[in-house]
Amino acid sequence: MSSHCCHSEPKTDVIPPLNRRLVIMGSAFLGVLLLSFLPILGPLNESMLAYLRIVWWAVLLGLVLGGIIDYFVPDGFVVRLLGGDSKLTLVNAVLAGFLMSACSHGILAIAIQLYKKGASVPAVITFLLASPWANLPMTVLLFGFFGIKALLFVGGAMAIALVTGVVFTVLDRLDMIEGPAQDIDAGDVSWDRVTNFEFAKATKGVAIGFVSLANMVLWWILLGILAAALIGAYVPEHFFMAYLGPDMTGMLVTLLFATVLEVCSEGTSPIAFEIFNKTAALGNPFVFLMAGVATDYTEIGLLWTNIGRRTAIWLPVVTVPQILLLGMWFNRL
Repeated sequence: MSSHCCHSEPKTDVIPPLNRRLVIMGSAFLGVLLLSFLPILGPLNESMLAYLRIVWWAVLLGLVLGGIIDYFVPDGFVVRLLGGDSKLTLVNAVLAGFLMSACSHGILAIAIQLYKKGASVPAVITFLLASPWANLPMTVLLFGFFGIKALLFVGGAMAIALVTGVVFTVLDRLDMIEGPAQDIDAGDVSWDRVTNFEFAKATKGVAIGFVSLANMVLWWILLGILAAALIGAYVPEHFFMAYLGPDMTGMLVTLLFATVLEVCSEGTSPIAFEIFNKTAALGNPFVFLMAGVATDYTEIGLLWTNIGRRTAIWLPVVTVPQILLLGMWFNRL
């Protein structure tokens, strides 16, 4: 297993400044948002505000949880739980994803933080795939939309996450993906910052982790929201629904739109239900939901810049065939 340390940041007691990419992207995003208040750009304004209302809390929660993990959770504990290459490690990753209550973009921040703390790449990928659609709040939401058929979505998401984790474990052993961010002794577990809690130090420590993580992931998230808002504002909904039939062509078109439309699980689940209503096919909404997680340019871009290009490339290569096969099977039910 190769060591991959180029993205790991040294520990510091100083809150880092916002980096150049985040400042540029944040300024551009704010500029477009302000311009969207012009009457001629009304649809864009409505779309951007709708997306922001959906994702702001999840992104903020993900960054805060990432900061808390960075300060309080010992690196050795993360390695012990998610740093191995066994099946138990992958099961731990799925269970951790199930207990999370953030959408895909919030989960991205947490996953990158876990990787920095020593989680293996297969565990991080399993966690990413399980979290948006197999987490507890989304399970409840999917049952509200699809009834008992929601079990197929949740079970399918967990199965794809585990199978992908196994494949990534093999790739890891063959040195075909990046290794952990840092080599840490799994026995080195000290909870001093919890047992000897000091509010001022803890607040500053969490803030350091929060800003460091924001520098890595927030500019990508803003780019994703902006692109999705433009599509939501100016591409009519009926335009792509007309081409999402319950055949392979329809699922491939679904896959394409999921790639550019996926912003967060709570935001796309109503669209998936509308696809189900229009097509009367269960496979298409499943492909729409799962492929968005597996092929979303925001997610792939973050994996590319924070873990490595091989991991980012292998993610859709491994997951998309599974998603399409399950989608075809669901359409036959």
